[in-house]
Amino acid sequence: MTDKKHLVFIINPKSGVDRQKAIQHAIDTRLDNGKYSYEIAYTQRAKHGIELAREAASKGAYVVVAVGGDGSVNDVMKGLLRTNTALAIIPKGSGNGVARTFHIPLDVYRAIDLINRDNVANVDIGFANDSPFISNAGTAFDALIAREFAASKRRGLIAYSWLVTKHLWAYREREWSITIDGKEIREKAFMVNVANCRQFGYNFQIAPQADWTDGIFDIVIIKKFPKLLGGGLVWRAMNGTLTGSRYVSHYRGRHVVIRHPDMDAMQVDGDLLQCESTVDFRIECGIQKVLVP
Repeated sequence: MTDKKHLVFIINPKSGVDRQKAIQHAIDTRLDNGKYSYEIAYTQRAKHGIELAREAASKGAYVVVAVGGDGSVNDVMKGLLRTNTALAIIPKGSGNGVARTFHIPLDVYRAIDLINRDNVANVDIGFANDSPFISNAGTAFDALIAREFAASKRRGLIAYSWLVTKHLWAYREREWSITIDGKEIREKAFMVNVANCRQFGYNFQIAPQADWTDGIFDIVIIKKFPKLLGGGLVWRAMNGTLTGSRYVSHYRGRHVVIRHPDMDAMQVDGDLLQCESTVDFRIECGIQKVLVP
């Protein structure tokens, strides 16, 4: 009889005692204990998930399961990069953009069923100034909302939508230099997003054509547009037709450089990352194992 494959579930204890008990019950009742052994590790501070995932991989864990939203997934992925340990996701965030892109069920029991099936895919990883991301990274209005959302105590679609509405009308577009595989584009842009996966979360598809196994970024530029038409762009994003808008340019490439003298931050998988005037993006093909349907 072969040894069981060992899983490590990484959970943020700030999620609340009731949620922790519910997750524990789901694991105990649904995980295939003939195939897997498991342990649970709890984060104690910001970015602790990176350390816990790295430690689990060093001890030979077969899979580390990120229990949380896109920020938690990003942390665990960073800890697992260039190891043989796979990433799995139980989506418990607000937007869950990575889980939705990978078609991972939002229900915890069905997400564990997926882990039991043990189907592994090799997923591309992007790097923004050497900071890895699995989903997308962006500048301009994208970075502003990430900054405001990080400072807010409220979470969820309502809180996110309120921040977007609050800042939409006052935001002033700036001209960006965007170089894609050596070709420069200058564009007065509302948002510049470099995507490996299709959406931010909440089914808002910023790059509906993105494929996380093709080794290529989808670069989506939302140009200056009449603010009264903002609802139409949101509608397009929700039904997967955003890149068909006259106010959106869509490019593909492997190496992207974005420049603006006043840029000081960007969002990376929803988290705010400080930068200075230039962001250099590159992609590495198939370097992270992920459990998918």
